[in-house]
Amino acid sequence: MEWIKNFVRNEIVLCVAFILALISSFIIRPSKEYIGYIDFRTLSILLSLMITMAGFQKLSVFRQIGEHLVARTNSIRGIVIILLMLCFFSSMFITNDVALLTFVPFSIVTLSISGRKDLLVLVIVLETLAANLGSMLIPLGNPQNLFLYSLSGLTILEFIGLMLPYSVLSLVLLLLSANIFLKKSQSVNVDIKPSIYKRSKMEKLQILIYIFTFILSLLVVIGYLKYYIVLAIIVGLTLVFDRRVLRKPDYSLLFTFIFLFIFIGNIKSIPLVSNVLVEIIKENEVGVSILLSQFISNVPAAILTAGFTENISKIIIGTNLGGLGTLIASMASLISFKQYSYIEGATVKRYVKMFTTFNIVFLILLLIEHNVIVMIV
Repeated sequence: MEWIKNFVRNEIVLCVAFILALISSFIIRPSKEYIGYIDFRTLSILLSLMITMAGFQKLSVFRQIGEHLVARTNSIRGIVIILLMLCFFSSMFITNDVALLTFVPFSIVTLSISGRKDLLVLVIVLETLAANLGSMLIPLGNPQNLFLYSLSGLTILEFIGLMLPYSVLSLVLLLLSANIFLKKSQSVNVDIKPSIYKRSKMEKLQILIYIFTFILSLLVVIGYLKYYIVLAIIVGLTLVFDRRVLRKPDYSLLFTFIFLFIFIGNIKSIPLVSNVLVEIIKENEVGVSILLSQFISNVPAAILTAGFTENISKIIIGTNLGGLGTLIASMASLISFKQYSYIEGATVKRYVKMFTTFNIVFLILLLIEHNVIVMIV
């Protein structure tokens, strides 16, 4: 029984998605139409990217890049700004989850060595914001963007153009926050030396393979290659050269998507419920998706709201901004929270208070920008 409790605690979104799919299946009985509910292209791209990023992470590629960049400065404020920029820009390509899994532990070690553990809460909160905000610029940044991009019919340049104003303001706000709250640390000097990475020929080959699989995944996102061919190539290469990495992807996320697809597909087949949801979401896509994200996180919110509107662009904006707010608004936020909670002497209440304050302020400012854009357009 204990393992069941732990599983539910760790995979609450998956469990809720399963229960919703199960309940809806009693209303709309399982049939071959269920297959049509599932967006296999999104799932395939997501799995391809998860395998690729797991390979890079196993080989410490991102951490090595981070260490070399951090070693180029000797002030705490400079180090923190570099860490924030690493989270912000890397999350666009390696996803917000991987960015936080890579750079939050590295930040904890770096600040501990520097004797500045007092900055851990502030830095981790800002890194979480940076990863969630940076990841919204391009489809690769997070799971809901991949799904919504596939659904929207936008070109990749149109997608970037849609989210660029929000990304620019987010970057400005992050840099301002770092400079304002780390001003007193300007005179503190530290000497961080990067680790020495000695890689075998096989590890070097694996890095090249994962660069290749990343390029293939990107070409699928853009629409130049078929998703099923690329997935077969990536799984085949991984089986031959690094089969253990196939254990690393978050398969529970894939099943969460599948269960939500089934639930939404069934709900759309019930005219009374479907019509009510269409009326609620219609003309309120941004507000509804932000609100839903606060309680069920932005990935389920994206799948739910996208099923009842044709204005997918607004859902893209809403669910990306909706990643700000509560700790569960973006599941990636829980990664950094857990990393911090493991630290000896961690002050969880202080973390949650600071996290919520920063998130609400950023969300309000981005919503003001959104309203200005709507008025101009």
